[in-house]
This record gives sequence, C-alpha cells and structure tokens, in this order.
Amino acid sequence: MRIMGIDPGYGIVGYGFVEYSHGRFTPIKAGTITTPSDMDLYKRLRVIYLDMQGLLEHYRPDEIAVEKLFFNTNITTGIDVAQARGVTLLPAVMQNLPIYEYTPLQVKSSIVGYGYAEKKQVQEMVKSMLHLSAVIKPDDAADAVAIAITHGLSVNTRKVMEKYDSAAGK
Repeated sequence: MRIMGIDPGYGIVGYGFVEYSHGRFTPIKAGTITTPSDMDLYKRLRVIYLDMQGLLEHYRPDEIAVEKLFFNTNITTGIDVAQARGVTLLPAVMQNLPIYEYTPLQVKSSIVGYGYAEKKQVQEMVKSMLHLSAVIKPDDAADAVAIAITHGLSVNTRKVMEKYDSAAGK
C-alpha cells in the first residue's frame, strides 16, 4: 500500500510517500510545497492545489494520512491554515482517495510510544524505521512521513478490529 502523509500549512506543506507492505516501510519521496509569504493567500492556495494534484498523479497513493488541525490561540492563522488544508485535500477527495486524520499526540505515540515526545525523538525514530542515513529535512517533510507511518501502523490495528467485529457479528 502506498501512503501519502501530509503536514498541512499555507507557507509550507510537508508531504511524504511511503510504501507499506508486510509490516515494513519503504521511503518513496518526501518534500515540501512552499509559497512565498508576500504572495496573496488565494494565489498561494492555487499553488498548493496544483502542486498537490501533480504529486497525486505522479506518485499515485492508495490512502492519504493528514495531521488533524488544532488551534487554541490565533484564530486568523487557523482560518488560513484550514483553507490551505481544504485545498491540499481537494485533489485527493476528487480522486475518491480515503483520507485519515491523526493528531500530533497520536503520531508521537505511534512513532515513539510517548505522546509528548520531542520532535527530534520522532525524527530519529522515523530515520531508524526507514533505515535512512540521516533525518529527513525539512521538519515539515519529516512530520509528513511520520504521519504516513502512523497510518501504516494503524492499518494493522484496523484490520484486527474489523476481523474482531465481524467475528462478533457487528
């Protein structure tokens, strides 16, 4: 299964593709979509949409995993990021790709085993899990790969629960 992880934003959108098969992850591609801060928001959204559409066409993921947004202070920034997140996901929605959301706490718990782990710990675990020689850079791309891995790990849990539910007649 090919999984695309997304760390949403409007200045920088992190993305990462991994192949997940038989409990093993293989890195495919990680990077960012960046937009200049002096560009009008609506033009930035267009760039994000078109770049995301191109990534989906080129790498053809089976499923999408995205960081769930949470804002507690700056509502204006939150609205802009939410708009960018919608535009980021729209090409996947248009292709009927399944989309799954994960909170930062879920990602840290999944990757490190501790929901309040430091970003550096998550990056080192991703490096180890993918047998890489260096930590993925920039941070937004590393976060996106961690989100993709989290989804891959949750697939096993989901399959077990589906078998349990069907055996229990649910």
